[in-house]
Amino acid sequence: MFNPSRDQVRQFFTEAWRKHRHDEVLTPLEAMALDWMLEHPEYHADLESPEAASRDYTGNDGRTNPFLHLSMHLAIAEQLSIDQPPGIRQAYQTLVSRSDAHQAAHGLMEALGRVVWDAQRSGTPPDSARYLELIRQQLG
Repeated sequence: MFNPSRDQVRQFFTEAWRKHRHDEVLTPLEAMALDWMLEHPEYHADLESPEAASRDYTGNDGRTNPFLHLSMHLAIAEQLSIDQPPGIRQAYQTLVSRSDAHQAAHGLMEALGRVVWDAQRSGTPPDSARYLELIRQQLG
């Protein structure tokens, strides 16, 4: 399993953004990430700043970690592309029909964050069934 370091993740996003700004060819994964970078103009300055790429985001200043946020969007996009866990694509499409793609992705992101947090606290793998349950709760 691919397990990049914090610096590698940040380099991935800043390099994809640099390529976009210079009209260079993107890899398929970079293109997928770029879609989400474009949805978040509030992060564009961070993507161009070496200081932002090396900064610790603690949340104490009220700022969201743009690299974590974009990483979660990318993880969800990959999950949707292969419908893993099974059923996530249908649940997402239902959420999209009630709002829009970005809001629906944020709903999945909230569920994913909770499941990852629980897994870290318990020292167990993320629970796919719980993840889908949290998503389906948003459906009402």
